Amino acid sequence: MNSDFPTLLGDERAIERALILFARAMDDRDWAAMAAILTADAVGDFGTSHLAGSAAIIELIRGYLDNCGPTQHLLGNVIVDVDGDTATSRAYIHDVHLNAAADPAVRFYTLGDYHDTWRRTPDGSWRISQRIKANRGYVGPLEVFGN
Repeated sequence: MNSDFPTLLGDERAIERALILFARAMDDRDWAAMAAILTADAVGDFGTSHLAGSAAIIELIRGYLDNCGPTQHLLGNVIVDVDGDTATSRAYIHDVHLNAAADPAVRFYTLGDYHDTWRRTPDGSWRISQRIKANRGYVGPLEVFGN
């Protein structure tokens, strides 16, 4: 075991924790917490279009979740690879969205992968600089989002 192993484990754990905090921030509608995990110049693609800047990413997510009922974003099979002050991660995402008003039995699910690129900040924390959501499939009507 090399002397960098504890540092590597700490970095991997910090990234996995940030992944979980981001998922919870979506469910809690905590936009400030999401912004704290994204770099200001983050880019993303959630299967809709290319987004530039953390504000654009949060705006897209809010466009879905602000009119939606309760949600739960579950992550699994997380793989993190750290290379100095950058890292990549892959995580399965299974998200559940319930209808807000008309019929709470109406649900929308997606199955996919988050492919993230991370950057270590000067204070030592990790932030997402790129998020790609690769959707494998979905079930349910988009009307859950109030559109």
